[in-house]
Amino acid sequence: MERKGSVVGLDGEGIAEYKRLHAAVWPGVLEKISDCNIRNYSIFLKEPENLLFSYFEYHGSDFEADMARMGEDPETQRWWAVCNPLQRPLDTRKEGEWWAEMEEVFHHD
Repeated sequence: MERKGSVVGLDGEGIAEYKRLHAAVWPGVLEKISDCNIRNYSIFLKEPENLLFSYFEYHGSDFEADMARMGEDPETQRWWAVCNPLQRPLDTRKEGEWWAEMEEVFHHD
């Protein structure tokens, strides 16, 4: 199992819509997340900075392949088309990232 954390900005005027969407995530999107070996997935909001922090645990053996498979899913693509305009990627993210990946520096079970 691999823990993953990432961060992205959120448009301040889109907070209510983002919360509304995530209060009822489309079933096909949730199924694809699980199908791609992601478990224990949470997104947290930090206001007033309007930062979204994502945490999940990856239980597969090929993260890149699973993420590519997720990205090819039509239902997931439609979901991203609704959610991505509300997000504000960080200027400091690496090339190819939307959500900026974070380094884990501490963990305790």
